[in-house]
Amino acid sequence: MNIYVGNLSKEVTDNDLNQLFGTYGTPKSAKVIRDMFSQDSKGFGFVEMQSKAEGEKAISELNGKDLKGKKIVVNEARPKTDNRRGGGGGGGQNRRGSFGGGRRF
Repeated sequence: MNIYVGNLSKEVTDNDLNQLFGTYGTPKSAKVIRDMFSQDSKGFGFVEMQSKAEGEKAISELNGKDLKGKKIVVNEARPKTDNRRGGGGGGGQNRRGSFGGGRRF
């Protein structure tokens, strides 16, 4: 079972998550998500538990618990979707019917 852990203190490490969730079963993995460039924590992470029962117990026991000075948010991770907003451009015609780019003579 994959679990989202949010509102993490910047000091929380992968090992901290692994130890915390280890009291409720056997974590397969524990990962704090970090900025690609600065390596600073983004304030959330994911833990994968061996079984659904272990995951559900961890969620019910840990949601709202204080970890390094912050009350963490713990719930079942939702699958990643491809319908993200923002970014990108192009893909449409401008007013004159061309597809942008340089000047046409």
